[in-house]
Amino acid sequence: MHLATFIARRYLFAKKSHNVINIISLISAAGVVIGTMALVVVLSVYNGFEDLVKSLYNTFDADLRIAPATGKTFIPQSPEFDAVRRLPGIVSFAEVLEENVLLEYRSHQDIAAIKGIDSAFLSTTRLPDAIVDGEFKPWHGELEQAVIGRAIAYKLGIGVHLIDPLHVYAPSREGRISLVDVEASLVSDYIFPAGIFAIEQSFDNVVFVPLPFVRRLFDYTDEVSAIEIQLAANADAAGVQTQIKKLLGDSFTVKNRYEQHATLHRMMKSEKAAIYAILLFMLIVISCNILGSLAMLIIEKKSDVFVLRSMGANDRLINRIFLLEGWMISVLGVVTGIILGLLVCFTQQWFGIISMPGNFLVSTYPVSIRWTDVTLVGVAVLATGYVMAWLPARIVGSNSRQRKPYIQNIYD
Repeated sequence: MHLATFIARRYLFAKKSHNVINIISLISAAGVVIGTMALVVVLSVYNGFEDLVKSLYNTFDADLRIAPATGKTFIPQSPEFDAVRRLPGIVSFAEVLEENVLLEYRSHQDIAAIKGIDSAFLSTTRLPDAIVDGEFKPWHGELEQAVIGRAIAYKLGIGVHLIDPLHVYAPSREGRISLVDVEASLVSDYIFPAGIFAIEQSFDNVVFVPLPFVRRLFDYTDEVSAIEIQLAANADAAGVQTQIKKLLGDSFTVKNRYEQHATLHRMMKSEKAAIYAILLFMLIVISCNILGSLAMLIIEKKSDVFVLRSMGANDRLINRIFLLEGWMISVLGVVTGIILGLLVCFTQQWFGIISMPGNFLVSTYPVSIRWTDVTLVGVAVLATGYVMAWLPARIVGSNSRQRKPYIQNIYD
């Protein structure tokens, strides 16, 4: 065993003549353990919420979305779009038309987004898994039906087993808006509810209806507001996205799932980085105990230092002994903290001990362990411990040649 490591290990576990040194060393190690465990647990919880949000968006959003760079609608009948349809890796090319409408059910009214979908959308969507009442069935034979978000259904008092139709109002594209006779400025139609879905409040304000229904309501023919593309499981999403951009040019935007909600993803990453920085700063403050315990150990072991020097030990060896002594405290704290943090995370994953308050999407706090985060935590804490051990250890070699009291040298 390396001489410096051997002596440092003996100093770490040997009983000190002053009990306060043992207490301070124990507090230092406990602080590192708690701080490391907190970092692992908090980052894993943030990862769990991030995965939960992504799963919600994956249910609602397509892999790629094509929309006009300017304007609201476009007609997807052109050689360029025909070439897009033939690209390898595309399993669904769905035309959708989205607008805002006024809904009326019995005596209740509300504004909502209506989304017209075609049969290609139905073949790949995961929305049927989110149905809480009825079924995701925009067509019943030739009868057009609506699938309504839970938030809208709650506001309007809609039930799929009731026989009342849902009336939909939209501004007329041909006429002028009249403040005297508002109804003359609106186009209306009705449709029967077939199902109610629930994903998350921001998604539950949408009504899915057949695409022809929206086109009739707004007096469109072949126009759409977007093309939603689903890719095969083994498809290269980035490669397909690049090919589509080359085919369509600057007149259209092509966004993947991340780009469709880029602001939200950036916000989540910023929050996670901020939490990591705050907890790491707290850990740095806690690690200052290592500096204090090591300084007191240097004072206690000054006679040992003189003996080592008389036996031929140089400044580098003496510095290394106390550096390793302080760093071992950090290593023990990091290893123990990571183990305890992982134990807490795995326990929450398997048993869901800590439940979510209120009526949330999940009943327990979601946890997702990412080994890159665990590695980052370990490296950061070890680096902090090394710096805290290096500060007092660097003066030991020079002071070991002097007869001046150690406590005075340290604080000078």
